[in-house]
This record gives sequence, structure tokens and C-alpha cells, in this order.
Amino acid sequence: MSSDTSTADILSVPTDFAQAYVFDLDGTIYLGDQLLPGAKRMIEELRRRRIPVRFLSNNPTKDPEQYVEKLTKLGLPTDIEDICNTVVTTTRWLKENHPNAKLFPVAEEPLKRALRKAGFTLTDDPSEIDIVIASYDRTFDYHKLQVAFDAMWFYKRAFLIQTNPDHFCPFPGGRGEPDCAAVVAAIEACTQMKSQVNLGKPSPIMLAEALQGLDVEVSRCVMVGDRLQTDIQMALDTNMGSACVLTGEATPDDIRALDDAHHPTYVLDRVDQLIPASAWRELGWTEDND
Repeated sequence: MSSDTSTADILSVPTDFAQAYVFDLDGTIYLGDQLLPGAKRMIEELRRRRIPVRFLSNNPTKDPEQYVEKLTKLGLPTDIEDICNTVVTTTRWLKENHPNAKLFPVAEEPLKRALRKAGFTLTDDPSEIDIVIASYDRTFDYHKLQVAFDAMWFYKRAFLIQTNPDHFCPFPGGRGEPDCAAVVAAIEACTQMKSQVNLGKPSPIMLAEALQGLDVEVSRCVMVGDRLQTDIQMALDTNMGSACVLTGEATPDDIRALDDAHHPTYVLDRVDQLIPASAWRELGWTEDND
């Protein structure tokens, strides 16, 4: 396996397989509507070896069924049980902790649909709201901000939670879109009340959800992603191995700036470098035949 000379000083790759792998999606497995180099053969090889693979996303604008459909169209047929995103974690956390709460989700339809299906009452009457949910919402407007403000500040009955802490969602070509953190900031600024819980990466809540039902040791699993503040931080916080791929947000300079306490276990030019070099040789892989 070759590597770009501009990244050779920071790359570190595994020499053995892990018990299970947890993958971020956008920027790690695909970017936009294109699989990233080596992603398909890597996932297929892990599945061939019967090593569990799970997919995580902080994006609450899609439900798990939509991720299954997208991965399948991209050539990676996936069971719905292998998908965990913030629609799943938010709904389950609310069911376990506040099953009778009346909710005001500043969110898009996939999350609202999941909450209704779980039996929750959704309302925009500030006098009835128990919990305001801040999410990645491309329909966020002043009316929604006013409802949240009234429920939390005027009626003093609601508190704030958030689906994820991401500041922006990256797009192909280096562009992006404001994410949940922008909505959280607006609500916190006017109410002077902080979000009480984050239900996406780097929260351990999401990792526990992803590994549910697997007989594995967390310390012998690997979280694979492109974001240092979410993907890699979640692994660091839970004593899990981590692999940062340089195909999304994180840059070589970001890696070089890290101290030892925040450094990922592995740094990869491309995601199929998770497969040890000895297996590459056995399989006859090169970077030109992915």
C-alpha cells in the first residue's frame, strides 16, 4: 500500500483485525452519492470474515430505512439492525427516560415521524411543551425559535435536548450546511438555558446503541470516522480503538496539531487501509484495483 508523501508522517495502520467495526457514513464510507475508494471491498471483506459491522450517523434528517436504501443503491446491501443514527437514539432515550413528555421537535420529518410512531405527543403550544428537541432542521425559522423561547423562558416548564453537536454538515466540493449546533446556539442564546443532553456522537449513548446485542469488548472494537470532535472523541471517551480517515473533515494538519491524549489509534489515507497489509497481500489488493 502506498501513501501520499504529504501524509506519510502521520499515517498509522492496523496490523490485525478488530472484534467489530463501527463506521461513520458521510465522509467515511461515502461522500454525497459516491462510495469512497476501497469502501465496498473493505466492508465485503469484513462481512466475509463474519466480523460485525455497524454504521452510525449524527444526521437526523434520514431515518434508518433511508440509510439502508442508500447503502443498498451504492452496492452495500445492509440490514436495518446495522444502522444507528440520532433518530434512533433520540427516540429510544426519550422512551426510556421521559415516556409521557409532550415534545416540540425543532426537526425535520424523519425524527417527527419516529417520535409519533413511538407514541409521543408533538405540540407547538408553549404552555404544554415538556421538552424542546433541537436538531438539524433546514426549516428552522423565527416562529420555531419563539415557541421554544416561550416554552422554556416564559412558561418555565420545558428543557432543551439536542440530537447531535455538529456545527455543519459537509458536502462534496468543500461546501457545507449549518447543522444542529446552530439551532442549539440560537435557543440557548435567547433562553440562557443550556441543552441538558446530546444524543449523538460523541455521546456514549450512541456507542451503546450501536454495539447492542454484540458479544464484543469495547476496547477491542474500532470506531472509524472523519471527525475528530465526534467520531474520534467518542472512541477516546469509551476506551475504544479509533481510526481517522482523511477523506472527510479532518486534515493532516488537524492530526499534527493533536496532543497524545486526543490522537486516534490509527490515521488512514483511505478506509480500506483498516484491512491489515498482510490481508491486502493475500487478497492481491492494490490501490488501483479497488
